Amino acid sequence: METAYEKKPAIGLIELTSIARGIVACDAMAKKAPVQVLRSQTICPGKYIVLIGGDEQSVRESIQIGKYYAGPYLVDHLIIPNLHPQVIPAIVSARPLPGLLAVGIIETLSVASVIVAADAACKAADITLIEIRLAMGLGGKAYVTLTGELHMVEAAIAGGVNAIESGYLLRSEIIPAPHDDLKIAVL
Repeated sequence: METAYEKKPAIGLIELTSIARGIVACDAMAKKAPVQVLRSQTICPGKYIVLIGGDEQSVRESIQIGKYYAGPYLVDHLIIPNLHPQVIPAIVSARPLPGLLAVGIIETLSVASVIVAADAACKAADITLIEIRLAMGLGGKAYVTLTGELHMVEAAIAGGVNAIESGYLLRSEIIPAPHDDLKIAVL
């Protein structure tokens, strides 16, 4: 069975400071348009995210109603119409890698901003996303790790950082030649 995400790769996300209002917003978003709820969960520190996928127009309608229901509890949101295919698998879990080349890290203060950065990084250069961590056990922060040839990682990090709205970037780093044991830290 084909899911809404597989038909047209658009995603949307809202991030709230209220768990209860997040659950209500999720319900309203799912009812508003034919979207698939990809994630609806609590994140640290006591925030809530709703991640949806579907065709662009449905995602836009669903996010609009989600923002309405979030009201003053809205922290951040995103809509990405042509999501890079590496992003959802990197959110779901770390990808097995045969080896590490250069490693890049982008750390943000919101879930929405790290997903935007990861998508932009993939579109900026030929890299492989390792993982996107969404604020669980991170005090509300989020980060993405990626690998590839050094010049590609540099271009990807620049593209990802440039895509983040002012105030949400915490730090970015590049490790040109990581030690083999670094796999433990990034997987």
